[in-house]
Amino acid sequence: MRTETGRNAGHAGAMANTSSRTLRLLSLLQTHRYWPGRQLADRLGVSPRTLRRDVDRLRELGYPVNAHRGVDGGYQLAPGAALPPLVVDDEEAVALAIGLRAAAQGGVTGIEEAAVRALAKVVQVMPQRLRRRVDALRQVTVPGGWNGTGPGVEAGVLTALAQACRDEERLRFGYLARDGQESRRYVEPHRLVSLGRRWYLVAYDLVRQDWRNFRLDRVREPQATRERFRPRTLPDADAGEFVRRSIGAIPAEYTVEMRVRAEAGRVREQVGQWAEVTGDGPGSCLLRMTVQSLDWPLLAAGSLDAEFEVLGPPELAVRVREWSQRFARAAARGDGADTVAGPEDGETDAADAVEGAEGAEGAGPLRSG
Repeated sequence: MRTETGRNAGHAGAMANTSSRTLRLLSLLQTHRYWPGRQLADRLGVSPRTLRRDVDRLRELGYPVNAHRGVDGGYQLAPGAALPPLVVDDEEAVALAIGLRAAAQGGVTGIEEAAVRALAKVVQVMPQRLRRRVDALRQVTVPGGWNGTGPGVEAGVLTALAQACRDEERLRFGYLARDGQESRRYVEPHRLVSLGRRWYLVAYDLVRQDWRNFRLDRVREPQATRERFRPRTLPDADAGEFVRRSIGAIPAEYTVEMRVRAEAGRVREQVGQWAEVTGDGPGSCLLRMTVQSLDWPLLAAGSLDAEFEVLGPPELAVRVREWSQRFARAAARGDGADTVAGPEDGETDAADAVEGAEGAEGAGPLRSG
């Protein structure tokens, strides 16, 4: 015979199990746009009838859950008038805080202030053990580049593409190619990749019948089609490797090599994200990068606060002279000088740093085919 205490304990245990299962159901509904009913019941380890009761409990709490009848019937969490509380695990909470911190530093155009507000809310309610993990990551990481060096990505574009990847939903959008030509694309989105200073979408192009990567700053007006698809197998190990291989296959305009009078470790810390840096004896290193514009390596070299020598290509030596003469004229005007030596009046001191670059073996530019 069960005592009153035993009955109360059993009732409390049953309520705890129900509450835990309801939270688990909410978490599952938040990861996919649509769940087939049988599959969702199996994940929770309950019968379809119990699943229906749990869905009703979520509706009573204000979560708009839509039910679809029929052979392929199932459930999906619909957009509501207000954002309901979200359920995240420990790893998701840490990732959320780190992502918001990165967004607050200007990774995506137009969301910096909103990211700061959201970050404050997340950190405020975090358990102490998770807050320590976030603080530890913040203390040992440093942004890898200068603000404003990468092309901006509209927050609405990034969100629309991320949702389509998550929901396995086909997309249509306009795309601006490198040559300025705009085309319409119809794709099956796979993953978003953040690489260097740019965002990329890896997707299967249904018109061209092949895998492609698209720069997000060139994507225009993405439109959801409500057409679901079965994911295809990516030809590479992961989306990041696919983007790196695809970019490497595009012929670049110039291969730049410079000798910098500074320790390799310091140079690598400042520009290693964009360039290959190798030691070249005490207090010296070699810097190599592949670029389409010669202005970028000069900006990078100028930021190092160290003497440098251009080894190739010859076009970079010419560009250094042009820049040095332009800066010299600007400095002279600032000092009130009436005349300044122009390009035809002779080389400036900075040109000495690139002496011999024109004759460097293998220093010619690599032209795209």
